[in-house]
Amino acid sequence: MSNAIVSPAIEGPDFTRTGLNLADGSLGAEFLSATDAFFAPGERMLDPGPATFYPDRYDDNGKWMDGWETRRRRTTGHDSSIIRLAMPGVLLGVDIDTSFFTGNFAPAVSIDACYSPEAVPDQDSLWQPLLAATELKGNAHHFHALNSNAVWTHLRLNLFPDGGVARLRVYGIPHRDWSDLDPSQSIDLIAVENGGGQIAWSDAHYGEPRKMLRPGRGINMGDGWETRRRREPGNDWCILSLGHQGIAERVEVDTAHFKGNFPARCSIQAACMQDSTTQSLITQSMFWHTLMDEQPLTADSIHSFSELKDLGPITHIRFNIIPDGGVSRVRLFGKPVA
Repeated sequence: MSNAIVSPAIEGPDFTRTGLNLADGSLGAEFLSATDAFFAPGERMLDPGPATFYPDRYDDNGKWMDGWETRRRRTTGHDSSIIRLAMPGVLLGVDIDTSFFTGNFAPAVSIDACYSPEAVPDQDSLWQPLLAATELKGNAHHFHALNSNAVWTHLRLNLFPDGGVARLRVYGIPHRDWSDLDPSQSIDLIAVENGGGQIAWSDAHYGEPRKMLRPGRGINMGDGWETRRRREPGNDWCILSLGHQGIAERVEVDTAHFKGNFPARCSIQAACMQDSTTQSLITQSMFWHTLMDEQPLTADSIHSFSELKDLGPITHIRFNIIPDGGVSRVRLFGKPVA
């Protein structure tokens, strides 16, 4: 609709860049249940896109809101909902976004966590406090770091006493149980579902590198990593971490939807890094050995490369695009090693 108002982008703390939003509905996160969702269903709260406001949009229950909103509570108690994360993970922080909720936001929230990989938890399951009751403001982002090394599968979001939240973003590191893996099986070592992640990049003007690690093919040109037009010498790059150290066997580079802005070429460097910081990885990556020589790319195509250098086990790669442009997906197939 032409009168739609979109919530502006805002830069969050480090955990929003290093962690994956595990409450992303497009990755499989689910809004399982709620004590109430009279004004707006919880599924909207898990939309990965920015919240949107339509000034003149109403439905049968009242004002249409882009988020989860309960009715005005006239009894004691509080509202709550149960959310299944897209994948189990160690959680780094949350963004509780009340964009466009001005007179109807929840005054305070808390978050509990549960590990229940097999069964769907309910209100009587074993929940652990993750974020203590925290006050909210209207039309604002609320970033909170989390201090937990445990792996969680579900969250319970409590509203005190009622109200609405536009978006719940839960940033973390996906966890995979590698003990049941067939050592002869080749898998995508940098896929988000296998724990792959982004570390650093030269530019991400139109989309961050982590999008290249998502499952499936990109749905449009916004579903990938794209840099601005480079107006100086050099090339763009990003550093990606493997979910588990492994030996690379094949690379796939997909330029789906990138037709007039795909990179001319790409190459990959790699290393096995154990203890390092983000800045030290950036500096050291300039001297990592070449895993894949420069290869030409074409528009809107899947490119497969199997002629890789034997570098032994690796934990990180530096993906170079020459000179700039956009890539939808990168896959690094290989075998994990202890």
